[in-house]
Amino acid sequence: MAAECATTAITRMARLLGVSTSGFYKHVNRSTTTELTDREQRKADLSVKIVEHHRDSGGTYGSPRITADLRAAGEKVSEKTVAKIMAEIGLAGISPRTFKVRTTIVDPTASFPADLVERCFDQGRCDAVWSSDITYLTCGEGDMYLCAIRDEHSKRVLGWTVADHMLTALVTDALAQAVAVRGGHLSGTIMHSDRGVQYTAKAMVQACADAGLRRSMGATGICWDNSGVESLWSTFKHEFYYRHVFATKSELVAAVDKWMDFYNNQRRHSALGMISPNAYEQSLNADTQAA
Repeated sequence: MAAECATTAITRMARLLGVSTSGFYKHVNRSTTTELTDREQRKADLSVKIVEHHRDSGGTYGSPRITADLRAAGEKVSEKTVAKIMAEIGLAGISPRTFKVRTTIVDPTASFPADLVERCFDQGRCDAVWSSDITYLTCGEGDMYLCAIRDEHSKRVLGWTVADHMLTALVTDALAQAVAVRGGHLSGTIMHSDRGVQYTAKAMVQACADAGLRRSMGATGICWDNSGVESLWSTFKHEFYYRHVFATKSELVAAVDKWMDFYNNQRRHSALGMISPNAYEQSLNADTQAA
């Protein structure tokens, strides 16, 4: 009506459209007199940016990590404000759920090294403690297993393998990757795991010895004794794996590789001051060089 009022009478258009002329004039008055306040405009701008960061995280970030993203982009905003806006527009982070398939099979004849960690996983520097575990996955073509090795100070995943078996090679291949990432021989780094047969196998014992790693094992069936890498599985499954369906083995392998790259290079960690593991390690290297 507003576009045609120069050539057609308002009363005629109102009659043809079945609306009242008074209603039209009230709408015009609201449109011309209502403007966003600075506070409302700020909130609208933040809402758009929050939606973008939530989408870029794959819908996993809650208010703490989105606040970190916004601050990294130059925004001055509190976590409380971000949480309030997210609640108003219906956004939320991922909440954990419980699901566990047993992957630890113990060889009763094996000898076990001492627990050198005693649940103190972060010992203040990189390559002090590595932790490793195997977790169950599945796809349309059958069961799969993922083994990972993580540095417990920087939280960086140094090596991982995905296969349709739980042979010792699943673990030794991941270990070989981790050792290569750190440049070869390690001197005294603790390699902590549960008491699964893959970790007590001769091939794994030899691989650790060749790399200069000190083997360490927690008690069987006590998740706190390997809580470092258990937290990795929680993040991986709650934020990614449970939210997707994989048709083929190759699709699942590619998806794990992509997520691990995201985890190391982009995902913000509260324990690291809301930066990624690789960014944290780079900051340590920069501090060392400056000193």
